[in-house]
Amino acid sequence: MEVLPAYEDCVTKAFEQLDLKVNPELEHLVQQTLAAIDKEMRDISLKIYDLHELSMKEQKSHDLLTAFLEEKGFQVTRHAYGMDTAFTAEFGNGPGRRVGVCSEYDGLPGLGQGCGHNLICISGIAVAMALKAALEQNKISGKVILFGTPGEEMSAGKIEMVKQRAFQDNVDACVMLHPSPMDGQYAKMIAVQHVNVEFIGKPTHASSSPWEGINALDAMVQLWNGVSMMRQQLEPTDRVHGIVTDGGQAPNIIPEHTSAMFFVRTYKYQQLKRVMEKMEQCFEGAALATGCQVKWEWADIPTKDVVQNHVMASTYAHYMEKTGITFPDIRVQEGGGGSTDMGNVSYVVPSIHPMYGIHTTASNHTVEFTKAARTIQAHRDTMNASKCLALTALELFNDRYFDAVKKDFETTVPEDERN
Repeated sequence: MEVLPAYEDCVTKAFEQLDLKVNPELEHLVQQTLAAIDKEMRDISLKIYDLHELSMKEQKSHDLLTAFLEEKGFQVTRHAYGMDTAFTAEFGNGPGRRVGVCSEYDGLPGLGQGCGHNLICISGIAVAMALKAALEQNKISGKVILFGTPGEEMSAGKIEMVKQRAFQDNVDACVMLHPSPMDGQYAKMIAVQHVNVEFIGKPTHASSSPWEGINALDAMVQLWNGVSMMRQQLEPTDRVHGIVTDGGQAPNIIPEHTSAMFFVRTYKYQQLKRVMEKMEQCFEGAALATGCQVKWEWADIPTKDVVQNHVMASTYAHYMEKTGITFPDIRVQEGGGGSTDMGNVSYVVPSIHPMYGIHTTASNHTVEFTKAARTIQAHRDTMNASKCLALTALELFNDRYFDAVKKDFETTVPEDERN
């Protein structure tokens, strides 16, 4: 039986027909620009790393980055889109293609830069600086907008920006990079929805009159067991995980109140409802079994899965491979389980969010990865990937190339899901 080619294989063949030829002048300009700011990028990366400010509290990072970008000639808007620590930095030379680039700079509680956002921060600046140099010399026409997106670890900044049509109304495409233990131009980032749940019981003395109480901690334990059993019937790509945020006040008081936060993840955001309904059954079952009341609240907007634009992803891989980087099979890349609010951006404009290796085997959100994100080798890897992403972004100013990017977007993202 003949096996039909996968969509990605068809895109790869179509990509080859675009016959990309590196413009030596532009490539030299990108290399020259990034070399000139390399030390500044390293300094900023280390400062962001050491600050490791938490989501939506990145005041010092915001001030540092906006002052730097303003000094470099960008038109900067501080506290953009109603968020204290968001910003935009624009540079244009007239009508033409509008390309967005994202920087992140928040850290994780306890770990600090356990996802390498200090590197994401400078990669966004580096790409924006390279595009600005090409615009200044009139090699291309249009605009670059660097979006400073806070609170990625809370799935906050980009979702709020999408809600306010920051991307839909201002750019034609958007790009960013993410450090990782491996390289992946099609790296799969799945959808996530979070929920806060609480149980309300009745307090009493845990030793002298336990029969008079209703134990909210028992309800939480019951919920935990229910979720554990539910996992057996979930699909292999589904994920559910959480923490207890309130487990009671003292061991000699029957807990009157307990609470927890859970993340629910699925391969595509349209599948979230299926697992959310199962979770709600677990909530109700735990309350019924223990006599507690239960309340829960889901996040207003889910963090969507990332739809990698195949044309841009192939272009990025093309440039990375020229530097000696090899990529695993797409099926290996699609085995990932992380999530990012860049997914919501990818549903409204053509986007890519490739992963690049920083010479570590440690997974993101570990102590070991946190340490790796500070090394000079990780910096070199970041600047190399930034060069390749900048060259990819420059292709967007070619009408024939952008038409192919737009066609892929329209093929992979249904029209009713693009806003």
